[in-house]
Parts: sequence; structure tokens; C-alpha cells
Amino acid sequence: MSDPDVLRRLSATITARRGAEAKSSYVASLFAKGHDTILRKVAEESTETLLAAKDGDKLQIVRETADLWFHSLVLLAWHGLTSDDVLAELQRREGISGIDEKAARK
Repeated sequence: MSDPDVLRRLSATITARRGAEAKSSYVASLFAKGHDTILRKVAEESTETLLAAKDGDKLQIVRETADLWFHSLVLLAWHGLTSDDVLAELQRREGISGIDEKAARK
């Protein structure tokens, strides 16, 4: 069974490592390299997720999606956001038609 708090813990870890020495962690190295590097990682992991889905390899889809989520959390942290911000938005949308929600954005 999965742990529903894993995203919150992972977000906290990413935030804590943001100011760390670049050599001390992968996350710290991403922050040290800057916004463009983080954006490229999200794009790369997104592409890899799509390719895994196209191939239909369920294990690879899960692994690439985990990489995509992780790097998305790094991107959120760069902007001072956490998984809680995204989860709150998903909760706000819950029970609303996707068509209605999208129309309300205009």
C-alpha cells in the first residue's frame, strides 16, 4: 500500500536541500545549476514518460512518471511552492466538470 504523505515528505526534503552545497545532493546540484536546468529536466522526464506510455511498458511508465513527478516537485520548490499547492488545486477542481473548470479560467 502506498503512503499518501510521501509527496509532502518529498517536498519537504527538496525544500530543505535547496540551499545545500551542490556537491551534497542531486537536488542541491539542480538548484545550483538554475531554473533552465530544472526546466530541461522536467521536459526530459515528460518526454521519457510519453515514450514509455507509447511503448506500453507499465513498469517503465510508473518509473518515468515518478521521475517526472520528482522533477516537477523540484520545479515547484524553485518557485516557492510544494505538493500541497497542487493538491489543493486538485481538491478545488474535484467534482467540477473539466469542461466547466477550463471555461472558468478565461
